[in-house]
Amino acid sequence: MLDKVKQAVTDRAVNEMRTRLDLGNWTDREKVVLTCRMLAMENHSETLAGQITVRCDDGTYLTTPLAVAFDEIEPHHVIRVDDALRLLEGKGMANPAVRFHLWVYRRRPDVRSIVHTHPPYVSTLSMTGRPLRVAHMDATPFFDDCAFLKEWPGLPIADDEGEIISSALGTRRTILLAHHGFLAATSSIEETAYLSMLIERAARNQLMAETLGPVKELDPALARESHDFLLQPSIVKASFAMFGRRVLRHAPDALRDTSA
Repeated sequence: MLDKVKQAVTDRAVNEMRTRLDLGNWTDREKVVLTCRMLAMENHSETLAGQITVRCDDGTYLTTPLAVAFDEIEPHHVIRVDDALRLLEGKGMANPAVRFHLWVYRRRPDVRSIVHTHPPYVSTLSMTGRPLRVAHMDATPFFDDCAFLKEWPGLPIADDEGEIISSALGTRRTILLAHHGFLAATSSIEETAYLSMLIERAARNQLMAETLGPVKELDPALARESHDFLLQPSIVKASFAMFGRRVLRHAPDALRDTSA
């Protein structure tokens, strides 16, 4: 009886969220800018490492140019490249490491957006040889949805590394890359950004908990239930909009084109 009541409450909440939440209203180019800025605020962009790509309907890709940090990206910085990373629109050049994104796109027709960065806590966890563990509600979006590549295949700018990483990712949305960082690959910019924000927090909490003793993982059935709820499109988009508003409070001109 309780299960039926809980399901009814859940269904009602999901239906209400579809119409009552602020889901944002930005172009893909603006979403790229907001994603870069929100990740920069979480220390995802301390060096040149890290990329974002978006697969467009015409088979081209939006990305950001090498040597422009996430925290300085504006709409005019966003470039368009083809599947050989040739520049089609904009100035500069794509990060050569975007090449391994292309392997994921080829294997996964469902994927529309990819983020790869080396944030501090994910990078630290990646050095331990241990995978991400789901031991807290906030980490449940990664339940059975975060692969683990145990060995570092080398600098990811050639085909071998792309094949290894895309194969290890499989059908999951995210992957922890040993001695490296993480990758999120989903069907929308919003979901990729959302998981990219959450994984750094999940890694931080895991590392902190492990200093106190053994970490107890969640019951699989309950973790799956939470995973599915927290990845509802309305929650994902509302979360992206919340992070986006935070960016714009911090940098009101982030979406303004200052190239002129």
